[in-house]
Amino acid sequence: MKTPKRIEPLVEEGLVDEVMRQLMSGKEADVYVVRCGEDTRCAKVYKEAIKRSFRQNVQYTEGRKVKNSRRARAMEKGSRYGRQEQEQAWQNAEVDALHRLAAAGVRVPQPYNFLEGVLLMELVTDRNGNAAPKLNDLVLSDAQARKYHHTLIIQVVRMLCAGIVHGDLSEYNVLVGSDGPVIIDLPQAVDAAGNNSAGIMLERDVDNLTAYFGRFAPELRTTDYGREIWSIYERGKLHPEITLTGCFERNQKPANVGSVIREIDDAMKEQAARQRYKLAIEQ
Repeated sequence: MKTPKRIEPLVEEGLVDEVMRQLMSGKEADVYVVRCGEDTRCAKVYKEAIKRSFRQNVQYTEGRKVKNSRRARAMEKGSRYGRQEQEQAWQNAEVDALHRLAAAGVRVPQPYNFLEGVLLMELVTDRNGNAAPKLNDLVLSDAQARKYHHTLIIQVVRMLCAGIVHGDLSEYNVLVGSDGPVIIDLPQAVDAAGNNSAGIMLERDVDNLTAYFGRFAPELRTTDYGREIWSIYERGKLHPEITLTGCFERNQKPANVGSVIREIDDAMKEQAARQRYKLAIEQ
């Protein structure tokens, strides 16, 4: 097929020899099957921000560090340069996450190169060498559902141990390759320690998986791996080989609203006192 314009720089650099076919067109990117020497890989071409539907809201970008202060200021101001840098940072987040997760033993596509908004990475295939299907395209037996669910829970744990929460995990961004499930689509991945919403996102990721696999293995619907995993992580005891139960005892004790209000009042009074002291010094 004709080489898409966005992939031309990779051809010119000798990273891609031929574009064989388009694999998919999604909300965030178009993906092509390409030939690189004797290897068949895929090229993920990120769509421009104005053509994408996924919102880069603060819930996902919170905690992401920008080393260059000029870039950080521009991104905060929302200037044209800042928007370009924000877009670059969004794309780099997936590249960085893939490298970190692959090194941690998480089942993700192996990244190879990233050039001008195009990510060159491993083509995940099934046992026949064809492009692997997405999880939502399969009909599973109860045994397969339990097996894949178990595998993905292990991957979620390994991701968290590497400091990453997927943030949008579901049956739509899991491929089923020859060796089992492979997690894809990570531009919205969040820093587990630096994002205040990381725990909520991890629980949602796990709940999405449980709901899907629960269609084929109903007993999975009674599990609560998300809250169990996060509670262990918060205690600093999570490790890749941990044995989970799928159970989590919720705290049913009613909140002491009065105590919370008193703490807020005390904090406000303390802040007011600091302001008065500061004004007194300035005068």
